[in-house]
Amino acid sequence: MLLVAYMFCLALVSQGVLDLQVATVLCLITEGAAVVLCWVAARDAGFRRLEVTLAASAVTLYATGDAIYSYLAVGESALVTASVADAAYLLFSVLVISALGVVVHRQLRRCLWPVLLDSLVGTLAAASVISIFLTPSLTAASLGPITPESAIAIAYPLLDIAVIALIAGILASQGLDLGPRWPILLVGLALFTAFDIGYALDPGTYLMGSLYDAGWTSGVVAVAVWVDGIAQPLSTHHRSNAGIPALAAPIVSTVAALGVLLLASQTPAPVLAVVLAGLTLAAAAIPMSFRHRLQRTLARTDDLTGLTNRRALYTDVPNRLQPGQHSALLLLDLDRFKDVNDGLGHDVGDGLLLRVGERLTEQVRSSDLISRIGGDEFAIFLADVSEEAAVETAARISMALEEPFTIGGVIVQTSASVGVALYPEHGPELESLLRSADVAMYRAKADHSGHHLYQLDYNDHREIRFRTVQELRTAIAERQFVMHYQPKICPGGPEIADVESLVRWNHPTRGLLYPGSFLQLAEEAGLMPQLTDVIMDQVLDQAVRWRSEGLELAIAVNVSASCLRQDVPHRITQMLSVRNLPPSVIVLEITEEVLMQEGPRTVGVLRELRARGIEISIDDFGTGYSSLAYLRDLPVDELKLDRSFISPMNEDRRATNLVASIIDLAHSLGLRIVAEGVENEEAYTALARLNCDLIQGYYLSKPIPAGELSAWMARRRVAAGLV
Repeated sequence: MLLVAYMFCLALVSQGVLDLQVATVLCLITEGAAVVLCWVAARDAGFRRLEVTLAASAVTLYATGDAIYSYLAVGESALVTASVADAAYLLFSVLVISALGVVVHRQLRRCLWPVLLDSLVGTLAAASVISIFLTPSLTAASLGPITPESAIAIAYPLLDIAVIALIAGILASQGLDLGPRWPILLVGLALFTAFDIGYALDPGTYLMGSLYDAGWTSGVVAVAVWVDGIAQPLSTHHRSNAGIPALAAPIVSTVAALGVLLLASQTPAPVLAVVLAGLTLAAAAIPMSFRHRLQRTLARTDDLTGLTNRRALYTDVPNRLQPGQHSALLLLDLDRFKDVNDGLGHDVGDGLLLRVGERLTEQVRSSDLISRIGGDEFAIFLADVSEEAAVETAARISMALEEPFTIGGVIVQTSASVGVALYPEHGPELESLLRSADVAMYRAKADHSGHHLYQLDYNDHREIRFRTVQELRTAIAERQFVMHYQPKICPGGPEIADVESLVRWNHPTRGLLYPGSFLQLAEEAGLMPQLTDVIMDQVLDQAVRWRSEGLELAIAVNVSASCLRQDVPHRITQMLSVRNLPPSVIVLEITEEVLMQEGPRTVGVLRELRARGIEISIDDFGTGYSSLAYLRDLPVDELKLDRSFISPMNEDRRATNLVASIIDLAHSLGLRIVAEGVENEEAYTALARLNCDLIQGYYLSKPIPAGELSAWMARRRVAAGLV
């Protein structure tokens, strides 16, 4: 809207209806809004996207240059000498080219050679054509003495050639993805460069407030709109293809190059244009058979990691299974990869997969086959290997992937579960080996062992898992879950302070199931948000019943990473409002591990929850091996001290001193401290002496149904002599 208003003002200025200063101010406001849009997008991306930061810097520099130019040109129609503004304008083009280069490089490094060839042909052809028009300007600028004005006159055309060539190369490609708003970017840059070329051909035609300003400003705004688009998570938009029909690029480029050479045969033409045209024809002449071989290779290659893909696995492994020769198939799945994608963004997730592929390559022999077969799942085929060597390789891989990764300045901690199946013991062909390795992998995931060797007496875990997921879907729809509540007590008093809610699945055939039997599976199947909604409904309904009995308790609810969606604050507020409950009735418990893995988006959700009066508690505090600086920055109300700190207190004085230090730290930051897992009177007494705010554990009570809570409280009062 600002851009449209600015163009309308320029039209009025050209007719003498409006003063130039008004249009200048509106231009600066428009560009300032573009700068704000860029940096908000960069912030939303966590300043981890280099292309976003580069493009935002480019827009900022251009807006700064315009502000400087407007200040220096007060009272004049245009500046005739070089100024600091020119440096800002030149850097704008350099940074935009760099931003696009980052995007292109990130995708071309995935072995997209056909894309590289098409882009190269388009780039050379465009550079050849545009150099014909701009060479006179370059020649004229280079004939005189070297001055700031002549240097700038040379720099502008060169950058114009680079920008146009890059645009042509991107249009010629068939695999580059510039984000959801790539047409706006390319049209804007083409418009910007067109006016730049017009200015380079005849600088004397430029006047402030002319059509040139409209074209340049449109290009800058287009860059800002593109930046806002690419900063969004990849899951919010479809991948787009910035290409034109497959044969159009080489045909148009070849015709353009031939046209340049034909022109050079009839009239004097710049040497640069002729050289570029020749290179265009050479690149376009690469045999189609070579392209076809590349395409066949790419059909067997994972475009992210460069490893072989599922097609290659199914093609190659059957030929490598030799009778009488022992081999092994390893199936690997990253643990909590969805948390990385959701919390840190798909760019970090892709970077993690790329680095995992590199580490896998380092841990196996060059003759072994590594395939990424989908998502965060990899298969490794080891030919001519013993059982001991296969298990040793799996253990080595598991240990290697536990080492932290640094991706775009972010430290990512992950782990993997590896299943091992042997040929021919665990399957005579690839399909049966994959099934056996899959069963072993889920065993490794369930017992957190890192790797596991398939055993012939295992049941088909895949079938059991599939059936359990379907039962979970039914359970959520039919609300087959019940809540138990574990009291929290202020030391020295019998009265209950608040409770923690713990879910149980009232399975129709297997009886009451505890969280360890189904929560991880619900997380892996993507069912946690729906399950959490069911839990929240039951917890809040219970809060209403307790309040009708005069019992006003805060209820803690555990929330997983996948449930921290942007709409969570609104959803919880709506649930509370329907029941006429205050926000203080809910405390959301989030593990320290989740807080360390999640990105700025989740922190924003927590801040909004806290602003709405919903308290935040850090569960399992002290187990994340992380910096304590986040306690200062995050909207936290409570720390739950992990049971691993409590159990050694009776026998280890250092453990007691550590707990005392943590309690003092929490109190100094204005936070409550809750000790969970208190199992005996000695620990309870020690925590009371250390001024722990709340105590929770089997010494006081195991989790009990809501209906038993009143009776438990009555027994506490009798024991304390209050009744």
